[in-house]
Order: sequence, then C-alpha cells, then structure tokens
Amino acid sequence: MKIKFINTLILISLLPTMAFSVDFTQKERLIAEAKAEVNYVTAKQLYEMLEDEEEVIVLDIREIDQRPEGTIPTLDKYEVTRGQIEFEIPVMFEDKNIKIVSFCRNGPRSVLASKTLVDMGYKNAVYLKGGLKAWLRAGYSLKTGLGFIIMAEDPF
Repeated sequence: MKIKFINTLILISLLPTMAFSVDFTQKERLIAEAKAEVNYVTAKQLYEMLEDEEEVIVLDIREIDQRPEGTIPTLDKYEVTRGQIEFEIPVMFEDKNIKIVSFCRNGPRSVLASKTLVDMGYKNAVYLKGGLKAWLRAGYSLKTGLGFIIMAEDPF
C-alpha cells in the first residue's frame, strides 16, 4: 500500500513536466517543419540588402509590448503581429512577388510567420535567422524612440 501511494505521488508530480514536454515537442516539430519549407536570410545578408536599397519589406511580427526594445532601422517600418498576418498582409501588399523578411526577437515566430506567408502565396517570404538578437550580435544598430543603439559588452 505504501509503495503504491509513493508511486502515485511520483506520477502526480511528473504530470506537469510530462505535459510541458509534450507541448515543447509539438512546438519544436512545427518550427522544424516550417524551417524545412521556408528560406532565411542572415543579419549580414539583410544588412546588405538594406544598404544596397533593395526592394525588401522588413516585417516586425513581435507583439506590441516587445516593440519598445527597438527595431531594425529601415526607411519604411512594417509591424504586424503574427496573429494578424492573414488579415493585414493581403491588404498591405497585393504583390505576391515582393520580398518579405519577417523577424521577431529570437527567430522561431518569424519562421512560422514566413511559413504562413508562403502558404498565402507570397513566393519570396523569408525570415531573419536568429531574429533581432542575431542582428544585434552581428554588430548592427537598433532604432529606438531614443535614437540608435548597439549591443555592447557588459564591463562588469
């Protein structure tokens, strides 16, 4: 009886962990499937596109409360949360051949956003590999409400 009780307690304590790992696995599977179907650009490639003034839409798909962190400096600023892509992008961009580079903070949401755009018929939808963090790690600046900032090593 005592062993049965202990086994039940162990099982109950593991349930939340098991549920989390199932969600985590499903999320990772969806991201992996999307990565297999869409292309990406690196921070350097995107920077060069912007420097060469290529016709490219840089699409910030982060949530509104994350945008004060800063954004990639472009002449035109496009912001659509991932949950609004299907509703807003067709109204904003009728040309399905335009190049759209979506980004988020780390990359996974922009992978899924690019997959959605491709599924909607946007042939040149790609994502920024590594997201905004990769942009900063590459040494490029962010535009904020306070001006431009760059990532620096913490001296402490």
